[in-house]
Amino acid sequence: MATLQTKGLTYCYSAGTPFEKVAVDHVDLEIPSGAFVGLIGHTGSGKSTLIQHLNGLLRPTEGTVLLDGEDIWADKKKIRQVRFRVGLVFQYPEYQIFEETVARDIAFGPRNMGLPEEEVQARVREAAVITGLTPAILEQSPFLLSGGQKRRVAIAGIMAMRPEILILDEPAAGLDPRGREEILREIAEYRRQTGATIVLVSHSMEDVAQYAESILVMNAGKIFCYDTVSNVFRRSQEMQAIGRFKIVMTLLFIVMLFLGEHLYSLGYGLVYCLIALLLSRIPVKMIWKSVRPLLPILLITAALDMFFLDDGTVYFHWHFLKITSDGVNTAVLMVVRIIVLLVGSS
Repeated sequence: MATLQTKGLTYCYSAGTPFEKVAVDHVDLEIPSGAFVGLIGHTGSGKSTLIQHLNGLLRPTEGTVLLDGEDIWADKKKIRQVRFRVGLVFQYPEYQIFEETVARDIAFGPRNMGLPEEEVQARVREAAVITGLTPAILEQSPFLLSGGQKRRVAIAGIMAMRPEILILDEPAAGLDPRGREEILREIAEYRRQTGATIVLVSHSMEDVAQYAESILVMNAGKIFCYDTVSNVFRRSQEMQAIGRFKIVMTLLFIVMLFLGEHLYSLGYGLVYCLIALLLSRIPVKMIWKSVRPLLPILLITAALDMFFLDDGTVYFHWHFLKITSDGVNTAVLMVVRIIVLLVGSS
């Protein structure tokens, strides 16, 4: 079985444009052979972008992805073989079903691998057994099946390729409790039979705790923690703080929008912010870590507002530079608004 590693993995959407967004930021990761890793994190934390690098669907902006110690992008001609070894099941994979029968849809991947037809049919039957698809279902149109059955067909299509590493993005999303349990049990059975490495992306801490051996937590494109299940759950208060942080900062930005342009009004707002942050018990280190990269923007914004507004009492005047009371008020207010907005949406 294969070992997956990333070294300094970074990926930017819309790189070089005003809309540039760093989705994965210098991630160093090792997933050992045969491991069952749960990957969790809030929406926008970089989970889906990360897993799309692991089988070469996305090419890193910086850094490398190593499969058994070899850079998967060292030879572009071999990237297809990487995707056979590292299988990726997208969220709601049933929307990718297109063949006339269930059996033909499951066979699509193995046939693309160039396997003999006898081997293809053997793999179809094997994957069908693991995912609980009966011989009668194999001959039906996949479009006549229930949502849970379609999900099994899509997962079986990847399993039939016998990937050494199977990555699943929310495989139980949208299913009822019974369907979710069956899908996860089938994934665990595939691992038991083949010894494959499993990476399970999920928002359900319950599912991850039940099946995974280790948990990788993503936050803002970086690894927040990567450890055994028990050790990660010991840091549950820190993970809760991450969620509270974004909610509190969003509320604070709304408050800032309604503040007046005077310092006494800003003072009331800052007192409110301080009380909200104290009650939310968000670590000061987390706040500073988010604000620090913004310092150049904040300084430029403050300077523009402070030196180029003419209204109000003049505190300082030198050539074309002038500091007035209104300029100071506006500069302070804009800086606070930018901090709350950017930190809360980061």
